[in-house]
Amino acid sequence: MIARALAMVTIVVPDYAAGLAFFVGTLGFTLVDDTDLGAGKRWVVVSCGEGAKLLLARAADDVQAAAIGRQAGGRVGFFLHTADIAASEAALRERGVLIEAPLRHEAYGAVLVFRDPFGNRWDLIEPRMDKAA
Repeated sequence: MIARALAMVTIVVPDYAAGLAFFVGTLGFTLVDDTDLGAGKRWVVVSCGEGAKLLLARAADDVQAAAIGRQAGGRVGFFLHTADIAASEAALRERGVLIEAPLRHEAYGAVLVFRDPFGNRWDLIEPRMDKAA
């Protein structure tokens, strides 16, 4: 095995403040690192517990800006686990997060699809106890 863990995934955001406002302010992620790299570039890492972290990358040009909100080509591209999907759904709604469809139940657990303010689609999953990953 070449690698032992997926450490980080990049999400392109229009600016660092907007990324931090949503991921830290709205979703409650923890700011892990915010290092000034010079020339307006920063190394901004957020985390929501165990697993891979998110690197918030400010779009540096028109090509990157065009990818904001479509990083998975319109599909759900990001997945979060929760222990209480009903409470999490209520918190998302209270915080003004766009919920795309009613809560549904799949073989792997309860699922709620939402969009971040940039347009990316996310699955919030309460895994079935016998299928928890």
